[in-house]
Amino acid sequence: MASSLYSLLCVIILTLAVALHVSPAVSTSRKALVGKSKKIQDGFRVTLKHVDSGKNLTKWERIQRGLKRGNHRLQRLNALVLAATDSAGVFESPVTAGNGEFLMDLAIGTPPESYSAIVDTGSDLIWTQCKPCSQCFNQPTPIFDPKKSSTFSKISCSSDLCSALPQSTCNDGCEYLYTYGDYSSTQGLLATETFTFDDKISVPKIGFGCGDDNEGDGFSQGAGLVGLGRGPLSLVSQLKEPKFAYCLTSIDDTQKGSLLMGSMASVNNTFSDEIKTTPLIQNPLQPSFYYLSLQGISVGATNLPIKKSTFALQDDGTGGVIIDSGTTITYLEQSAFDLVKKEFISQMKLSVDTSGSTGLDLCFTLPSDAADVSVPTLTFHFDGADLDLPGENYMIGDSSSGLLCLAMGGSSGMSIFGNVQQQNMLVIHDLQKETLSFVHTQCDKL
Repeated sequence: MASSLYSLLCVIILTLAVALHVSPAVSTSRKALVGKSKKIQDGFRVTLKHVDSGKNLTKWERIQRGLKRGNHRLQRLNALVLAATDSAGVFESPVTAGNGEFLMDLAIGTPPESYSAIVDTGSDLIWTQCKPCSQCFNQPTPIFDPKKSSTFSKISCSSDLCSALPQSTCNDGCEYLYTYGDYSSTQGLLATETFTFDDKISVPKIGFGCGDDNEGDGFSQGAGLVGLGRGPLSLVSQLKEPKFAYCLTSIDDTQKGSLLMGSMASVNNTFSDEIKTTPLIQNPLQPSFYYLSLQGISVGATNLPIKKSTFALQDDGTGGVIIDSGTTITYLEQSAFDLVKKEFISQMKLSVDTSGSTGLDLCFTLPSDAADVSVPTLTFHFDGADLDLPGENYMIGDSSSGLLCLAMGGSSGMSIFGNVQQQNMLVIHDLQKETLSFVHTQCDKL
């Protein structure tokens, strides 16, 4: 069966007069999904914007910029897992996932100083650049000066947060060093501060890295990073909020998405039939990542003959599938991706583009006289949740070249469920129930 994709390419490929038909995502109002935030116990909401927003880029240009970042991120994540399985276990400094795809606005200090930071579900540490800088990259907002804040406090070397650092030294307090796979790094003091969210929710004594030596350009879109991983240093863990969610708009939209903390991430029972829920899996060697149990994939009516072990998390911590907001497209273990690719070629019945000009593994040439093009449905079979994706969440058209491409790629290590596949979905992390849920949502209306 083919899902119609009318809205996908009638806008994107006007010059080709191609009309595709898309199964519409369920539009769920903010009133149905979330309650009003009055205090920290009730949670809060902040807006998210894509790192390339405001740069006058086409959707295709954004995808290609995201692909470059995503390929580097995939390599970093795989290297991180392999390093953790090294029997020697000795490393000069930990290499972490690094930059992501979305920015959140927040404020730090008393009085509060506003800035934007990259949101990263693949790491834990919260950090920003601090004065006096021995080395700092250019950022769009003033660098935080701890001497001007009445609530800044250094963290002692004996604290639990200092102990949670993968690497630390003790001089003038607890000092940290994080090295990222693109050779960016941040180094400085671990401290606590008051952080303000949504311009009204202030939370005291949040541990963060006050970086006075920050190298590389991997974070120059903002002024630091907010880790949303599962480790003790992350914002989620420090707030002691068992539930959070995000909702990401389409990559070519100017609208902003949302990050919802605490009870704001709840879904009204009226929409319980629309929720797809699957267990979160723990990887002791990579405790920060959100692993899912992916059991299979269907293209159209064909359930692909993927071996059961393909997506399994191995005893040595390798393999498995993580969901990640900081990776643009989905990467599947190579043997599984080859089956997906083969089945799309079989069912699409269009000429395959072999130029390699897009950076994506599978593209089709659209006939100039095409009046109607349909694509197969794509379903991810997670444990307990069959997730049908809208067409725009896996097919991307380029009007200038007349190509239609699959927004997926192959991986030689772990598999990653990327943010293009998650767009216009409320993705709810419930760390108390150890579950992750998907609800089709018009994120700019949330």
